[in-house]
Amino acid sequence: MTSWIFAKRAASMETSAIRELLKLTEHADIISFAGGLPAPELFPVEGIRRACQDVLEHYGPKALQYSISSGIHEIRIFLADRLKKRGIEVSEDNFIITGGSQQGLDIIGKAFLDSGAVILCENPTYLGAIQAFSAYRPAYVTVEMDEEGMIIDEVEAKIRRYHPRFIYTVPTFQNPTGRTMSYKRRVQLIELAKKYSIPIVDDNPYSELRYSGEEMPSVKALAGDWVIQLGTFSKIVSPGLRIGWIVAPLDLMPVLEKMKQALDLHTNTFSQYVVWEYCKEGRLEQHIERLKKAYKQRRDVMLEAMDNYMPEEVFWTKPEGGLFLWVHLPQEANSTQLLKYAIENKVAYVPGTGFFPNGGGYNTLRMNFSNANEEKIKTGVKRLAEVFKKHIERPVMVGT
Repeated sequence: MTSWIFAKRAASMETSAIRELLKLTEHADIISFAGGLPAPELFPVEGIRRACQDVLEHYGPKALQYSISSGIHEIRIFLADRLKKRGIEVSEDNFIITGGSQQGLDIIGKAFLDSGAVILCENPTYLGAIQAFSAYRPAYVTVEMDEEGMIIDEVEAKIRRYHPRFIYTVPTFQNPTGRTMSYKRRVQLIELAKKYSIPIVDDNPYSELRYSGEEMPSVKALAGDWVIQLGTFSKIVSPGLRIGWIVAPLDLMPVLEKMKQALDLHTNTFSQYVVWEYCKEGRLEQHIERLKKAYKQRRDVMLEAMDNYMPEEVFWTKPEGGLFLWVHLPQEANSTQLLKYAIENKVAYVPGTGFFPNGGGYNTLRMNFSNANEEKIKTGVKRLAEVFKKHIERPVMVGT
């Protein structure tokens, strides 16, 4: 087997740093801020159980059969109606139901990317997108961020020079930084996309988890058919059901559907029916409100603990929603090397360097606040602060 010849893309792909890190943090005594995991105690177990029973009773054979590649009609109609309430004019024909939004990223990569094709994206950007797109061996041209998101002043010159296939952004409660692109910058980005006829890929898994601040119209709502939007039920119902979606212009759908068919024919029929059955009677909106209340409390507890315990050399974002804080250590610190000390002290995070497609970010890290309860958040932040206070005083240098 060692002499078998694999594709270049297989040899060059990296494993997910987060997936590997989760293996290390499964021990019960480690408080993990690593994965972007929802709170398991908040999963709507009883509602899903009833939905499973209702699906089997009313749609049994149909729910267990093959279905069409774009997804069952019922869930696409439900999503279209829901997005219309958010200012997005679509019909069921604009949707492909995917195996989570991660599969949506892969479908977009299949449709748009050849070896060497350019993606314009934020720096840092979502690690899962880097992993999905990198299978097609693209080049990444990155745009720096500040508290208003992607710095649009850098975008036009990079479009003119590199001619990207698409602009990839997580504009609302970005993963990993938690930042939200301002309304002004959304409009400016759309104007540039239209000027140079470049699609925007709007990765939008977190926008419904807002805890403070003003609601922001999505890039899709502002730009219509110039935008391909990705969504998911993973953060608002359950990641284990693996139901997400792509919503895109009608003339793009035949291409995306061919990519979907080549991957898995169609998304799990039974899971689609279960999610639709659970959502259709208004239970989804009630559940989202429950999540927002709990996650707001956890965010606030983490921010307070960071203020109370972290050394003054450490800085972090203060997100209005989503699941993450983004932390900056002093320039000479290396969060990857500091992680071993954190795990020894029974706490974990995700080092930031994996979120930078062209390298860098050695002094950054991501912390999740949705998965641990309030007491664990306080204890975990205190443990992490102890590590930083001890080792930032004798910094772990990049390259040592």
